[in-house]
Amino acid sequence: QLQLVESGGGLVQPGGSLRLSCAVSGSRVDYYAIGWFRQAPGKEREGVSCISSSGTSINYADSVKGRFTISRDNAKNTVYLQMNSLKPEDTAIYYCARRGGMATCSSIAAEYYNWGQGTQVTVSS
Repeated sequence: QLQLVESGGGLVQPGGSLRLSCAVSGSRVDYYAIGWFRQAPGKEREGVSCISSSGTSINYADSVKGRFTISRDNAKNTVYLQMNSLKPEDTAIYYCARRGGMATCSSIAAEYYNWGQGTQVTVSS
């Protein structure tokens, strides 16, 4: 059974960095487009970044461009989200998920499945 598990969240000061991991089990990570989403209290879930199954197409939300980097290690069956220059507005629960039936990326959360349990990222001094 396909399962995605996030890790790597925590408390960090503004300007700091974190690296999130999304470990995939039950299938190969490069069979799917994998997306990172986040949800802050009282807000809708929003797309942060996505990597296509081929790895040749990568998308970022405008709010994280130049600060976040998505990558994938096929040998470890894991997708990473390197987050630098973190801001208080990056505070949220971060989730990863695979896009259903499609190898390409989308920022629409409803098109993703097999959501992980999420990992909390808090940016505060």
